Amino acid sequence: MEPLFETSCAQPFLVARFAARQRILGWSLNRPGFAAGDLVAWLEVRDADLPIGVDPVALLEERLAGAGLAGAIGMMTARDVRRHHVARAEADGMRAQALVTLGLTNGSVLDAEGRLRDVAPPERAGTINMLVALPAPLDDGAMVEAVSVAAMARSAALLADGGRIVGTGTDCILLACPADGARQNHAGIHTPAGRCITEAVHAATRAARAEWEREQPR
Repeated sequence: MEPLFETSCAQPFLVARFAARQRILGWSLNRPGFAAGDLVAWLEVRDADLPIGVDPVALLEERLAGAGLAGAIGMMTARDVRRHHVARAEADGMRAQALVTLGLTNGSVLDAEGRLRDVAPPERAGTINMLVALPAPLDDGAMVEAVSVAAMARSAALLADGGRIVGTGTDCILLACPADGARQNHAGIHTPAGRCITEAVHAATRAARAEWEREQPR
């Protein structure tokens, strides 16, 4: 299956590079909401990088520029960026590709009454950062719908096999699709786009979760 973006990793950066300009929706640190570009970058940081008083957006932009990645849509993580996972899915002529880094020390569980409760205070914050891409342009509403499908698939992967964490307080999801071309107006779970997003995100998140859990002391 032909990749929708190319991935490269050289600490402290994990980079997804598209061949053409994309519309991207999500809550990235430096360009939240709707944005456009052909680069998405993860920056690996440590607590020492972010002492009290440091502006995380300014730090991210400075590091991106210093690495020749100015203009990239950026996310930050304490996770070793080499521990990233890619998954692809295809259905009815549609494709999706997901790239995930995952740590759960900053996670929350949901009780039977729907109340969120944090897990034990972490020594290092964890987060789930995700990029999921489609080859078909979507309109604004369909992009919002696609992000909701990605969030559903992520949480399902976290809850599988007795998992209790539903997410972390610093998670980020980015949805990318081509900027040019006729735009589809639906991307729900009954569409080929929604099914591909669900499968790719679930597979990448499950793999990332499994690796993270193997690394944790019992």
